[in-house]
Amino acid sequence: MFIGHFGLGMGAKRLDPKPSLGTLLMAAQFLDLLWPLFLILGWEKVAVAPHQPPLLSLDFSYYPYSHSLVFALIWSVLFGGVYYAIRRDRGTALLLGALVFSHWALDYLTHIPDLPLSPWSDTKVGLGLWNSQAATIGAESILFAGGIALYLSRTRAKSWIGHLSFWSLVLLLAAFYASGFFSPPPSSTDGMGWMGMIQWILILWGYWIDRTRTVI
Repeated sequence: MFIGHFGLGMGAKRLDPKPSLGTLLMAAQFLDLLWPLFLILGWEKVAVAPHQPPLLSLDFSYYPYSHSLVFALIWSVLFGGVYYAIRRDRGTALLLGALVFSHWALDYLTHIPDLPLSPWSDTKVGLGLWNSQAATIGAESILFAGGIALYLSRTRAKSWIGHLSFWSLVLLLAAFYASGFFSPPPSSTDGMGWMGMIQWILILWGYWIDRTRTVI
């Protein structure tokens, strides 16, 4: 799942307008922000399955530190805890922690059984929505569109820049998502890792968006 996570981050602005959109997107996408770094460091592994359908073209053979159930819970607590230590806002900290864990929950829905329960267990889970490309696109599109609608219901552009900043990100995310069905995956593990690190630009984009819009 990709745009579904971003949709959930956008929609969370409706629940709590205090944190920046950048922070909400960071929380919702946090596990996938860690994964490329761990890939580059050699802590986790992925392989290309070139003859599989687009959604199944990556074999996530080993990623317990970013995507296991145990570490998803750990990262959730740490993310919320760091926010609470800085802002002293328990409600927002809990929301951000829940957003971090929502990433694993949505991945559990979409992934084939490749999500480890812990680094010390060989059991892997996943409900396999990826086996149906149409169902996956439908689920992600609903989450993405819903998140956009909820974010727009809670914010208003300060000027034309506020419209430009938000809709340019929406179009870019949609383009990234669509291209994944037609573009081959990177040929090297390092290439996947460095491409994944580009996601941090999208998080910074979220901070820019919130500076150009006001809460209503």
